[in-house]
Amino acid sequence: MNILVVLKQTFDTEEKIVINNGEISEDGVEFIINPYDEYAVEEAIKLKEAHGGEVTVLSLGPDRAESALRTALAMGADKAVLVDDETLFGDEFTTAKVLAAAAKKLGFDIILGGQMAVDSGAGQGGPRLAEELGINHVSTAVKLEVDGTSVRVERDVEGDLEIVETSLPVLVTAQQGLNEPRYPSLPGIMKAKKKPLERWSADDLGLSGADVQAKTRVVDQYLPPKKQAGRILSGDIQAQAAELVQLLRNEAKVI
Repeated sequence: MNILVVLKQTFDTEEKIVINNGEISEDGVEFIINPYDEYAVEEAIKLKEAHGGEVTVLSLGPDRAESALRTALAMGADKAVLVDDETLFGDEFTTAKVLAAAAKKLGFDIILGGQMAVDSGAGQGGPRLAEELGINHVSTAVKLEVDGTSVRVERDVEGDLEIVETSLPVLVTAQQGLNEPRYPSLPGIMKAKKKPLERWSADDLGLSGADVQAKTRVVDQYLPPKKQAGRILSGDIQAQAAELVQLLRNEAKVI
């Protein structure tokens, strides 16, 4: 089975976000595999252990993203590809186009990824990539079973459970609860240093920046304002209601 995992490197969830001049500062920041993508890596390795085959991890990002790919290799993935070309960086539209080109070049039976990235929270990666490839897509998986070419997925639906049956090739995105990702062992870390990690550019994929130009752009970024202290109203109910209306209209300006 040819198993492809798409992953993103994100800020460690414990990091404090600092914004300078509308840009998120990366000074001194620790980066990790996007937590939802880590579930995808673990599930891919479990599929390989059960059915045989090969696990390839794929990422689009700057040079530093190599460390996330090396971690996935140390967990048990077989090889990695990093698309490290600034002309191919952009929004979700761009990312889907680039990853689709890379996936077609690599080949796949099943593609796994996280249901969203913790930095953007957009949740567009999986559906967009599946659409570009013209394959079925099942999101927020909490259980995955593959039997030959048949695929059975249990997915989280707003606290309920939905069962979807489909067939390979398919793209499945992982939700918390799908598995418990393993820690890379010391032998795994040593082996990861010798496993193949290729770097691809736009030329390798037959793309240009114009082909995948972003459809959106970020015009500003800022932290939410500090929460103000609350106020306790006093007096009879009618007086409190009248004061509350005035505060909502004149101070909060929500009515």
